[in-house]
Amino acid sequence: MHDDGYFTADVAERYDDTSWDMFSPEMIGPVVDFLVERCSGGAALEFGVGTGRIALPLAERGVAVKGIDLSLPMVKELKKKPGSQDIEVAIGDFATMRLAGSFAVVYLVFNTIMNLTTQPDQVACFANAAAHLEAGGRFVIEVGIPDLRSLPPGQSSVVFRSDETGWGIDEYDVARQGLISHHLRIKDRHVDQFSIPFRYVWPAELDLMAEMAGMSLTERYEDWNHQPFNSESRRHVSVWQKPTG
Repeated sequence: MHDDGYFTADVAERYDDTSWDMFSPEMIGPVVDFLVERCSGGAALEFGVGTGRIALPLAERGVAVKGIDLSLPMVKELKKKPGSQDIEVAIGDFATMRLAGSFAVVYLVFNTIMNLTTQPDQVACFANAAAHLEAGGRFVIEVGIPDLRSLPPGQSSVVFRSDETGWGIDEYDVARQGLISHHLRIKDRHVDQFSIPFRYVWPAELDLMAEMAGMSLTERYEDWNHQPFNSESRRHVSVWQKPTG
């Protein structure tokens, strides 16, 4: 793996374009509204801040935002954008890097918790979030739930996207809770491939990690619009809170 993780300069330069649908006001608005409400005037820290998809509009709403990210190229893309001068970003592993100060909210969005590919790293992430939170502060995670039921019998891969621009294929290692997401993009009559490993994690497992870090679950929804979480939900937004005293 590269020092920048899997988000090298080539990936960072095209990240916003390949994830264009995630940058629409309809997608960003509910996320920012949700976080602003839970910040209650306090500061926020984003683990895996990337190119600033959420941090920038959150700062525009008056929230003091800091970020941690392993990838210098991703942060360089963030720093090209208006308003980025107001966001302090540290380069490092968000599972272990400690910043000065405390925060009302620490948050991880868009499956970023799964970029930590071992259970100990995910446990460390929860401990690090708790260490950054002020009393009563909240840790917010948005993450998908693997739809293992969609796997064809006897197969370990499923196509999650197929169109004129390319394909997306998820390859599961169910025994190890592993997932490699393959992205194949058609460009200039050639196919570029980008693959990244994840460790998928179940809601109950996350709740246990939070408990180990001294936090407890206070909210869980299917999405940022507060839709109820149920057995058919394919993702969740969860909030764990640090004790107030």
